[in-house]
Amino acid sequence: MATPDKAAAVAELTDKFRSSNAAVLTEYRGLTVAQLKTLRRSLGENAQYAVVKNTLTKIAANEAGITLDDQLFAGPTAVAFVTGDPVESAKGLRDFAKDNPNLVIKGGVLDGKAMTADEIKKLADLESREVLLSKLAGAFKGKQSQAAQLFQALPSKLVRTVDALRAKQAEQGGAE
Repeated sequence: MATPDKAAAVAELTDKFRSSNAAVLTEYRGLTVAQLKTLRRSLGENAQYAVVKNTLTKIAANEAGITLDDQLFAGPTAVAFVTGDPVESAKGLRDFAKDNPNLVIKGGVLDGKAMTADEIKKLADLESREVLLSKLAGAFKGKQSQAAQLFQALPSKLVRTVDALRAKQAEQGGAE
């Protein structure tokens, strides 16, 4: 039977899996305490990086309704639980791993869907949510300006056409 400490740890991990947008499993073997501290800072405010026990983490993931490959639980494991923008945290992990090859991204979960290490690296290559939203807003604004110019062009073209017809009639001498 499980000890109360292990049951509490599983419950806490289950809650973290359920409340986070993403979770990234890493192997941290060979990193110093100072490097782990730097890694935690590089993940941003919306991520928690915790060293976990493999068996308890696997049980917690299953209780949260997340199915993860058993290979993710080989070796020492730490999990980055992301409650904010997963792209920002994925970039932090990727950049830290470039400078510190001892950090290995194993895989993870994004919105309940399992992801491989390669998919997490692709996620890190995306622009942040704020940048994508501002690009979308800029595209909408551009289309609105084009529509406004089109609607303004129609009446002004009509006025120019009417003026041209008046001028033509005046030239022909039959203006009444």
